Amino acid sequence: MSNNLEFTTITPAVPQRIAVYCWLTFAVCLLSNILGGTVSTLMSVYLPTVVKSFALTNDDQQLNDISAYINALYIVGWAFGGITWGIISDKIGRSRSLVLSVGCFGLFTLLISFAPSWEFVVACRLLSGFGVGGVLVISTTLLSEIWPQRSRAIVIGIVSIGFPIGVFSAGLVNYIVSDWRSGFRMGILPLVLAVVAFIIVKESELWRNARNESSVKSIVSLQRDHRSNLWKGSVIFGSMLIGLWAIFSWLPTWVQSLLTNSDGQTERGLTMMLLGAGGLTGGFFSGWISNALGVRKAMILCFGGCMIMSVLLFKFNTTFSSIVYIETAGLALFFGISQGLLSNYIPQLFPTAVRATATGFCFNIGRLVTAAAVFFVGTLVTTLHGYGNAIFTFSIVFLIGFLTLVFTSDRSLQHESQLQS
Repeated sequence: MSNNLEFTTITPAVPQRIAVYCWLTFAVCLLSNILGGTVSTLMSVYLPTVVKSFALTNDDQQLNDISAYINALYIVGWAFGGITWGIISDKIGRSRSLVLSVGCFGLFTLLISFAPSWEFVVACRLLSGFGVGGVLVISTTLLSEIWPQRSRAIVIGIVSIGFPIGVFSAGLVNYIVSDWRSGFRMGILPLVLAVVAFIIVKESELWRNARNESSVKSIVSLQRDHRSNLWKGSVIFGSMLIGLWAIFSWLPTWVQSLLTNSDGQTERGLTMMLLGAGGLTGGFFSGWISNALGVRKAMILCFGGCMIMSVLLFKFNTTFSSIVYIETAGLALFFGISQGLLSNYIPQLFPTAVRATATGFCFNIGRLVTAAAVFFVGTLVTTLHGYGNAIFTFSIVFLIGFLTLVFTSDRSLQHESQLQS
């Protein structure tokens, strides 16, 4: 079996003149990603106050353990959601799966505002993560199938900025709303969007044409014919994911640990807003950067940049200062670029019949490792003498993605030539 990453050309299912329903679907996908990003990081900015409201003592280890469960189980739900919704999407269609997954994370985010215990919070975060994992896979897959090739990379890159916009929004919510229960009532917004999506979003014609293929045949084909792409895609995407989620989940708590005379609400909120703003900028320009440098060189740049910024941020800041804001924005910029590149790159490795299943696998298998990383950051704080050292330890995973790309030849990454043929 070839070790090359071979791309499957996606033939546009609509004329080159972009239909109105494509733009409406684009809007729904963008909004679903924005709300997914908000839901994903809203707990991070409120985490110190949420945990303290349920903890029976002020013991730091107990607080860290509760925080670790809340963060880690969310990512477990996200991982299983991404993989499961990918399979569901290949079975019942992209549009219905999008509606159900958006409704899922909206409902369980809203329920957190009524939580009577931290165990209830963990359960709701698990299930809201399950929904968000599906949305990120389905929205990318759907757009890759309905959008004309000539502008597909740019459009998917723009949709990828939805998540960092959501990160920014989470910081903004925290900045404006101090009460965490009131903050989680924003779960009503995804529920409204699910109703809108049910009315607007049509099914992908490519999926309709491929749905008669046997699911058994599709799974066998995925294992037999696309194994190399499956695992390389998983390593590249997963290594970025593991490092960034360890950082995103614990960055507000790390910021709090650097402060001595502040409750940290402003600093935590501004830091998360900068994470979102940097990611937004990077994702928006990712399509043009990919066209200018080529996808492989652009992704090498992103992994190298994330590694360097992690060193600067977590190894050279022992007290809080304005440089933390600058370095956080720089890290987020590289992250945003990478998400735009990967969101366009991964689905095009696979044919329609198994595209959502394979994309879900690549996007989410790394999240199982990520969940362990996020959990162990909390447990390793004491051993490694601080949040900065603990977070930095897991950011070393950027090096794995960097080396995978360095030792993958240009010839095996035929993104530009095959998609433009």
